[in-house]
Formats: sequence, C-alpha cells, structure tokens
Amino acid sequence: MRKEKIKKLKSKGWKIGSAGDFLGLSPEESAYIDLKLNLSANLRKLRTEQNLTQIEMAKLIHSSQSRVAKIETGDPTVSLDLIIKSLLALGASKKQLARVISS
Repeated sequence: MRKEKIKKLKSKGWKIGSAGDFLGLSPEESAYIDLKLNLSANLRKLRTEQNLTQIEMAKLIHSSQSRVAKIETGDPTVSLDLIIKSLLALGASKKQLARVISS
C-alpha cells in the first residue's frame, strides 16, 4: 500500500496491519500459513507449466479435481503432507522445494 494512502487511513482512525495482526496469529502461525500458500502457489505454477488440467493432476495423485483446487488455493483443510506429495508427483526436486520453503 502506498505511504500516502496509509497516512490518510491512519488519520481517519483506521489501523494498518497484516492478516496475522487482525487474526491475532503468532509469528509461527503466520509463517506456517505463508509456507502453505507459497507451496500451493508453486504447485499451481508447476501444474500449468506442464500443461496439466486439475482433472489430470487429480488422476496423477489419486484424488479429485475439487481437492486439487483446494490444494492450489491453500485451503486450511489441506495438509502440508498432501501439498508436498503433490509437488513431488509433478517432479519437483528437493532443491525446488527448499527454494520455495526458504522464500
């Protein structure tokens, strides 16, 4: 957000912060959510780079298209294990996973 906009909002009594601030998340909880979202975004990127549909991806990981959609959007019901297994099924290397985790 632009500095001028932040200043204007604060002058009108608004508080500026992150989603973690708003939800009262600990730094660890915020980091965990960021990690899941980064991995999910990387999964979608890898799937589209390989020209796979969500249905094709679902067949590859023995799941459903709706589950793949949930994985890609970082749905809270999706486990970190499933995201990692899906990335590995698409051929992601340990180095690629480490880069995503460290970003």
